[in-house]
Amino acid sequence: MMKLIGIEEHFLTAEIRDAWHAIGLDASDPSVAFHSGTLERRLLDLAEQRLALMDESGVDVQVLSLTTPALHDLGPQAVDLARRVNDAVAEAVARHPDRFQALATLPVAMPDEAALELQRCITALGFKGTMLCGRVGTRNLDHPDLLPVLRSAACLNAPILLHPRVPEMAVRTAYYSGFSPQVDAAFATYGLGWHYDAGVQFLRLVLAGTFDRMPGLQVILGHWGELVLFYAERLAALDRVAGLAHPIATYLRRNLYVTASGMFLPHYLERALATVGADRLLFSTDFPYQYRTGRDARRFLENCGLGEAAKAGFAHGNWMRLISDQIRA
Repeated sequence: MMKLIGIEEHFLTAEIRDAWHAIGLDASDPSVAFHSGTLERRLLDLAEQRLALMDESGVDVQVLSLTTPALHDLGPQAVDLARRVNDAVAEAVARHPDRFQALATLPVAMPDEAALELQRCITALGFKGTMLCGRVGTRNLDHPDLLPVLRSAACLNAPILLHPRVPEMAVRTAYYSGFSPQVDAAFATYGLGWHYDAGVQFLRLVLAGTFDRMPGLQVILGHWGELVLFYAERLAALDRVAGLAHPIATYLRRNLYVTASGMFLPHYLERALATVGADRLLFSTDFPYQYRTGRDARRFLENCGLGEAAKAGFAHGNWMRLISDQIRA
């Protein structure tokens, strides 16, 4: 059968969970409370139970990434924590090299240290890229302070999976509140807020000229482009005022990859295909959040409507090409 690689598949460690609780992140980020029960058990497992669930869904390889909000709210203590997490994940990959790959966990509040850790992860540990969760404190990803991380990724040919995180409190209060606490939290996160936030972060990188300065930098958006692709025609109107080197459509086809994140909807795939092209489609299941039984992932691949060459690219070929020219030790 065609090899199937899921590139947005998450994990958590007990140490990171405890670090979130130690700084009281539960009070400001409702997603912290989502990591409990069955979800937490699946996130914490990097061994046989995860492999069994992969087999059940039809996924051959998971590219492991730390779940949101990652280390974005931790200060200097995140430097050593990131190294320990990355070393532990590297050990899991070494135990199952044909089943796991990894994205680097970075201490992004310390950008210079984060850039060095990304270099270590790519060149020494064999990781394939990194995952960032939008804002770092009050700083958006286009903030000048965070340039070392972006430059490191560009120099290493390391793609950045730009993952959603909860919008800041003022945005949540203005747009996502006024219902019950449970509805407010869901509306601001997986219901809608997460996805607008991630899409806005990517567009801020575009409008800040990031891809003019670093044309080789590659970003991955999950959930079929975090709403960006569905407004490509409206975004094109910004070309008149943005002062960029290229139309926004160029950055969508040159600097953006799009993945499914378990949203197995053929009409979303068709939109992504039309906007970014077949060679920029990646597969993912958003494990464990979108996990469903019955070889769901494999069935979607087999019935997605793509021709055989494009289907192979979607399943694994586009990802393997994206990471093929990374720098190694």
